[in-house]
Amino acid sequence: MNVDHEPEPEPDLLSQAQPVAMLARYEEVSPMPVRPEYFGGAVHVPLSPPDFWHSETAMGLLLQLRAAGVAHVGTGNGYRFADPGGGTVALVGPDFYVLRRKPTVVDEAHYQRCPGWYAIELVAMVGEVASGDGWVESGPKLCVYAAAGVPVYVVIDRRSRTAHCHADPSEAPYGTHTMVDLGEPLPLPAPFLGD
Repeated sequence: MNVDHEPEPEPDLLSQAQPVAMLARYEEVSPMPVRPEYFGGAVHVPLSPPDFWHSETAMGLLLQLRAAGVAHVGTGNGYRFADPGGGTVALVGPDFYVLRRKPTVVDEAHYQRCPGWYAIELVAMVGEVASGDGWVESGPKLCVYAAAGVPVYVVIDRRSRTAHCHADPSEAPYGTHTMVDLGEPLPLPAPFLGD
């Protein structure tokens, strides 16, 4: 066989596919409820859905924030981080969040254009409950949330039994990191739980 030209490379399906549509397809074909995420140029699908302890930890934090009078606290929403050209950089579904404000008509229009994903600019604080080794929460997600300008990122690490508060995303990835053992109060910056 005589080949006088280079074979054409296989198309890069990841770069051609819209991440929002790709993740919707993962959710459709999964044999169990999952919320895949997209960051670092790759799709991340959890190996299993959150267990009782994961969900109880996230809910406990939500209730503490509500009891402290923090508004716009929730769970279950996904957030899209876009580059200046409008391309999707990341799609993340934090275990809990605090919004800067209630979503507006513009925010809801974004949610309709990118079904299931609000713009990450709405977020004032995100929180993750780390299961397993916590690598995703302390590595790629830390960098995504900081790059997106999320002011506060809280990580509850069940394995090491520690809680972490990352603040000030102006310094890469975050300029301030506070750590306490689980059960101790975790200081959060204003306006969340005081100064």
